Amino acid sequence: MAEIEASQYRKNSGLNKYTIVCALLASTNSILLGYDIGVMSGAVILIKDDFKITRTQQEILVGTLNVFSLIGSLASGKTSDIIGRRYTIVLAACTFLMGALLMGLAPSYPFLMTGRCVAGIGVGYALMIAPVYTAELSPAMSRGFLTSLPEVFITFGLLVGYIVNFALSGLPLHISWRLMLGLAAVPGIGIGFGVIAMPESPRWLVMKGKLSEAKKVLISDRNQGLLKLRQKLKN
Repeated sequence: MAEIEASQYRKNSGLNKYTIVCALLASTNSILLGYDIGVMSGAVILIKDDFKITRTQQEILVGTLNVFSLIGSLASGKTSDIIGRRYTIVLAACTFLMGALLMGLAPSYPFLMTGRCVAGIGVGYALMIAPVYTAELSPAMSRGFLTSLPEVFITFGLLVGYIVNFALSGLPLHISWRLMLGLAAVPGIGIGFGVIAMPESPRWLVMKGKLSEAKKVLISDRNQGLLKLRQKLKN
C-alpha cells in the first residue's frame, strides 16, 4: 500500500491550486516589462511631438529602462536574501509604481527620464525575483512549467500595451501618452496587495532558521495532493 501511495503521489503531486495561484501572482510582475515595451512603442511618438525632443533623446528614453533594469537585476539577489522573496516582489511592484507615476505626471523631458530610470530598476527586480520565488515554492514535477510563466506574462503585457496604444491614441496629445504610461501603475497596485496573501519562500525561511514556518508552507504546498490521494485510497 505504501509503495502504491508513493507512486501515485509522484504522479499527482505536480500541481495544485495553492502553488498555481502563488506562481501566477509572482509572475504577474512580468506584465510590467511587456506592457512598458508595448506601450512605449506608441507613446514615444506622441512624446516627441509634445516635448519637441530629438531622435537621440528618443533613443535614450526608450533604452534607459533596459540599462537601469540591470541595476535592479544585480541588486535583487542580495535584497531578496535580506528581506525575503515575497517582500522583494512587493518592492519591485512599488518601484515600478513610482516610476509609472513619475512618467505619467512628467512636466518635462528630464522628469520623464527620472521616472524611466526608476521604472527600469523595478523591472529588473521583477524579472529576477519572480522565477526564483516560483522555483523555490514549486514541487519538482511542475517547476519547469511554473517558472516559464513570467515569459507568458511578458508576452501578455506586450499585447495589453499595444491595445492601450490603440485605445488612447485618439485623445489629445498632452493627455494620451501620459495615460499610456501612467496606467502601468494599476497592475503595480494589484500586485502589491496580492502578494500580501502569498507565503514566503520555504528556502528563504530555512536560510533564516525559521524551520517551523518553512514546514507549514511545504505542507500547504506539496501535501494537498497526498491528502487527496489518501482519502481516495481509504474510500
